[in-house]
Amino acid sequence: MAEARVIPLHGADREAPRRRGGAGSAGQASTAGAGAGAGPEAEAEAIGPAEWERRLAELLNFARRRIQGEYEVDEFGFDRDLTDNVLMPPLRPLYEKWFRVETIGMHNVPARGGALIVANHSGTLPLDALMTAFAVRNDHPARRRLRMLGADLVFKTPVLGALARKSGQTLACNPDAERLLCSGEVVGVWPEGFKGIGKPFKDRYKLQRFGRGGFVSAALNTGVPIIPCSIVGAEEIYPKIGDVKALARLFGFPYFPVTPFFPWLGPLGAVPLPSKWYIEFGEPIRTDEYGEHAADDPMLVFNLTDQVRETIQQTLYRLLTQRRNVFLG
Repeated sequence: MAEARVIPLHGADREAPRRRGGAGSAGQASTAGAGAGAGPEAEAEAIGPAEWERRLAELLNFARRRIQGEYEVDEFGFDRDLTDNVLMPPLRPLYEKWFRVETIGMHNVPARGGALIVANHSGTLPLDALMTAFAVRNDHPARRRLRMLGADLVFKTPVLGALARKSGQTLACNPDAERLLCSGEVVGVWPEGFKGIGKPFKDRYKLQRFGRGGFVSAALNTGVPIIPCSIVGAEEIYPKIGDVKALARLFGFPYFPVTPFFPWLGPLGAVPLPSKWYIEFGEPIRTDEYGEHAADDPMLVFNLTDQVRETIQQTLYRLLTQRRNVFLG
């Protein structure tokens, strides 16, 4: 059996923006035109089988590529083919139907070249990171990919660690971050870490400590813009009202959450509440205007870290004042 070919980092995302009037749209238009005047039911019958045939053909083509090894991975283990065809599609119903995510300021994410997206972290489980990655891939005109930086625990967990690598994630450390940024990738980081996603519900939307500013150092060393990202809605999906520390130590977790529904309702209690989400990408903060050794200046790093954190916090407050209802928006 052929094996996948390992390729070097490809630099800036080279894929062209998705066109609304591509071959698929033309095929649907001609099918609809053929059934014009036959009524909605006839039109649905004409379009439905064609759509299923297209999806089946894509699935068969994907299976053929996997069997023959006609796919590529980069040196971080990122498998584009698997991500686009297997890992990303299940997120679409969550993004569009369950959380009904709305993005604001997507134009602030550059169409090409490196950029560092820094976001608040919340929700007990890191679904906010997955939704942000899907937003950048789905809503950005250039269909950028978000290469997320994750904690050690993610990559030490069986199965999850391998899937994280294949989806383009890597360890949250400066060397990996700088390599990705220098190659023109959009990188995502959540500096609050487990303190952010594991905080009690009473502390929702109050940012935790942003660490020592490692993400700012990576941006300064590579000269890429920092894009503050504010996420509203994730705090309410699993309201954390307690923490069973004994079970957390037993399983090696940073916390074992108790919510109004979990663990009382078993697996049903693990279903996230359908809160309405907003993800806002703020104006980029330039780092290329500082000197070559700017990352060695602790005061500059501290000030930029504080600026990013304060920008996100104030944006969260503004979005919350505009939200009328947790579930309706």
